[in-house]
Amino acid sequence: MAENKEAIVVTFGNFKGGTGKTTNSTMIAHALSMKGYKVLLCDQDPQANATSLYLKTKALESDEIVSFNKTLMAAIQEEDLGQIVTEIKENLCLLPSFSDFALYPRFLEKKFPNDTTARVQYFSSLIEPLKKDYDFIFIDVPPTISIITDAALYASDFVVVVLQTQERSLQGAEVFTGYLQSLIDDYGADLDIVGILPVLLKNGAAVDLATLENAREIFGEENLFANIVNNMERLKRFDITGITNEDMHDRKVHKSYETIADEFIARVQAELMEV
Repeated sequence: MAENKEAIVVTFGNFKGGTGKTTNSTMIAHALSMKGYKVLLCDQDPQANATSLYLKTKALESDEIVSFNKTLMAAIQEEDLGQIVTEIKENLCLLPSFSDFALYPRFLEKKFPNDTTARVQYFSSLIEPLKKDYDFIFIDVPPTISIITDAALYASDFVVVVLQTQERSLQGAEVFTGYLQSLIDDYGADLDIVGILPVLLKNGAAVDLATLENAREIFGEENLFANIVNNMERLKRFDITGITNEDMHDRKVHKSYETIADEFIARVQAELMEV
């Protein structure tokens, strides 16, 4: 991606909770950083699960306990997100979320009382100064229709729709992809879908395979990632320990995401060539 002079912004989304958005945005970002790409993960979910995972990972890397003098909302109010960007490891940084980010919609209402478009566009202006320092900026958003999600999508060049193989996740993905068009129509957002990333609820299960087949019919075979995220127990452990790379189970996870990261890069490059 060397020809790009500033970061490509990608939001990971689905309007169904628990589909693996946080897991996959953080793991793909980690895999890209291992390949030498500079990546910033913006945690825009007030639950801050991505922040928790990455701070545990940083503690493994450096034995450093991170403390923050300012929260995300304070940085937003001062219009300087760079002051809380935190290096996790080489090539991988985090814009951490805090519980007070739940106040962001109210902040926007006060700042732009009669201008919905300005509310949607504001976050894009805040991350603009950060783009020069990274190859990719990933945004992890809550699974809801909200100004937080609207703002992240408006700021994005691309979207990865994370699809866990269950019917409600498939429905959430359908609603999410349809919603993107309304953002384009209402606010002039300029973004494309990189692909639908399938995440297996249970490896080889009939329901999972049927959901995958339905997804192919709805979205088209070419729009689904060829590489699927298998159910791996080690991923759940990472939430407790941070991202480790110590044994064969860790290496299996990292190998899987290395392959997915390669496909992600290929898909982004293909989209850029079409522009």
